[in-house]
Amino acid sequence: MTDAPRGVPRMALWRIRATVDDRPGYLSVLTASLALRSVNILAVQVHTTEEGAVDDFLVDAPDSLTEADIMAAVLKGRGRDAFVTRAEAQGLADQPTRALALAGRLVHEPDTLGETLVALLDATEVRWRPSGGSHGEQPGFHGGRMTLADPAGGTYEVLRALPAFTPAEYARAQTLVEIAGAVVRQRHEHVTLLLADGAELVVRPATTDDLAAVRELHENCSPATLHDRYLSGATPRDSRLRQLLEPAGGVTLVATTPAGAVIAMANLVTEGDLGEVALLVEDGWQRRGLGTALLRRLHAHAERSGTAAIVAHTGAENVAMLSTLRRIGAGSIERDGSLVSVTLPAAGRKAPATSG
Repeated sequence: MTDAPRGVPRMALWRIRATVDDRPGYLSVLTASLALRSVNILAVQVHTTEEGAVDDFLVDAPDSLTEADIMAAVLKGRGRDAFVTRAEAQGLADQPTRALALAGRLVHEPDTLGETLVALLDATEVRWRPSGGSHGEQPGFHGGRMTLADPAGGTYEVLRALPAFTPAEYARAQTLVEIAGAVVRQRHEHVTLLLADGAELVVRPATTDDLAAVRELHENCSPATLHDRYLSGATPRDSRLRQLLEPAGGVTLVATTPAGAVIAMANLVTEGDLGEVALLVEDGWQRRGLGTALLRRLHAHAERSGTAAIVAHTGAENVAMLSTLRRIGAGSIERDGSLVSVTLPAAGRKAPATSG
């Protein structure tokens, strides 16, 4: 703290947590008791629990007040299960803002989850276990022990002495665990693909950030290639491309050069237990095994997600696409005029009879 002007008392930051009855007026009784000791409330959060409303304050109090003085004011204001400790200046950021900042850090550094949970919860220790917590708890919290389910398997156990954890803190912590897990899974889905001719590409899930690059991919494709992909030959509008890049069901993969240019896009859109696949490969990259590799990855994704079968619609003259689908394991091929529909069953499922 810097020196206060003459006549103005020096102030100190404190964190106070106390439970009050969840009834009208009880919070005002507590705040009035603090005000009588010249305690200025800078921020407050209310956590609803079965025992009552847990009020979490960040306060500015005269430096002459001791922990015992503030505790006495809390008890006089009908607060119970009180916890009082000195706070640092970074506590001036409210908890939702702090949680968002930590989530942003995890997006770039998912390996720092343990440190992030310590910062979020003011915890003393975070442990990862391959199964349940040290006492076999299900995910949840009790007192100063919190058990969080790791989406990748196992659990995180978070410990602190005081104060006890609240439902809001548990929800925030579990959300951070899920964010870190999602980022790690996405990174694992980035693979390097080496084509038979020695070309090296990166295959990864698409995002809407790829819109400009995917639009350029379409511009680099010949009318014949666009016709094979969309049948009508018309390039989709940006709104439709956004939907394709992040479909509500399924996944879209893009293949990029080392320089980051998108040279192929493969889509799997699912509805129920059925999926539809489509593929666009820039002309100069066709007939090099890229399309087969992308469709195999989509087929594997469909199997992992429990999809019964996937279907591809293409023109009867698209010999390259039909050959690729047969190599992957086409189960049925049906023709309706110039349109051919090829169905690929999931692994272990009986293939329908071929017709047409």
